[in-house]
Amino acid sequence: MTLVSASKAAGLREVDAPHSLVAHFGAEHPLQMDAGISFSPLTIAYQTYGALNADKSNAVLVCHALTGDQHVANDHPITGKPGWWQTMVGPGRPIDTDRYFVISSNVVGGCMGTTGPASLNPTTGRPYGLDLPIVTIRDMVRAQAMLIDHLGIDTIFCVVGGSMGGMQVLQWVASFQERVFAAMPIATAAKHSSQNIAFHEVGRQAVMADPDWRRGRYLEEGVIPTKGLAVARMAAHITYLSDEALQSKFGRKLQGRVAPTFSFDAEFQIENYLRYQGMSFVDRFDANSYLYVTRACDYFDLAADYDGSLALAFKGAKTRFCVVSFNSDWLYPTAASRAIVHALNAGGASVSFVDIETDRGHDAFLLNIPEFIATSRGFLDAAARARGLPPAKTRAS
Repeated sequence: MTLVSASKAAGLREVDAPHSLVAHFGAEHPLQMDAGISFSPLTIAYQTYGALNADKSNAVLVCHALTGDQHVANDHPITGKPGWWQTMVGPGRPIDTDRYFVISSNVVGGCMGTTGPASLNPTTGRPYGLDLPIVTIRDMVRAQAMLIDHLGIDTIFCVVGGSMGGMQVLQWVASFQERVFAAMPIATAAKHSSQNIAFHEVGRQAVMADPDWRRGRYLEEGVIPTKGLAVARMAAHITYLSDEALQSKFGRKLQGRVAPTFSFDAEFQIENYLRYQGMSFVDRFDANSYLYVTRACDYFDLAADYDGSLALAFKGAKTRFCVVSFNSDWLYPTAASRAIVHALNAGGASVSFVDIETDRGHDAFLLNIPEFIATSRGFLDAAARARGLPPAKTRAS
């Protein structure tokens, strides 16, 4: 097992030489996967921010959402855009990098340096493609635990994440409750609904229907199923927004014209916006990874591992919880968060719950929503006091 700082070498893909730290796990440390496979070798790409304190009690693990990655609070190496959670992570932010040691890793099955379908299979010298075993949320968490062990950290101060990241938070407590002091699952659910699975299946079929998908071997053949992946992203992106937000931002406004052209061009601003979202997505994400991470979400049903009782998943947990939902989120609605809270209460856990009123939909957790920022800061400050961590020195507006 080795630890290296890997910057992108000339001619290498980001998946092979990511702009982040990388931990390698060999055959002596395989990942035990739900598919029944002891998988190795495994590479985990991750970022850290801040400093680990002397007793290693200030580590915060940030779990990313479906198409996120480890670049939480630094400029993205491919897009050049700011990190995806700079509203929450940074000096003086709720997840204060002057106070906490923040860790975020690319999930197994991803495409930003952690082993995924675009990674080279050392046995064949070719990208894994669909030869990579199917990945679950629990597999992602097991891999994160391997990384945390590698960093010499016994207990995580807080595990936090939204959407698919929130699923990882819940799985962390279920699998390693003695290692998690505080947990913040945001805009998430304890299982994927049939509607969630349906939307994901539309996206997967769009990818696989693209002639350039080539049964998952497109990288070997020098093509990329950009059209299919773009359509998948367009369909998914609709679920991240609310009807109110779409209506407020776009309504029925035409794109760059005063009258319809009676064609199938992008007549409406919302059409142009979705096409932009789709095409910009293909520049940073691997199509097969999209299949893998959506399938991981679909398989997620935490209660199923505990005889159908979600409360049993959290029984005896001493972890402090703050569950956050957004009232306009129809992808993972407030009812799903309430079910988590009820199960935590039944399991005897310490839990607070906030349903935030906003018209921004599911993506609200990525935005600068004042009540969300204040809630996060308040919970983490209280947990830090209980943990015996020093008080914050700075505050950001």
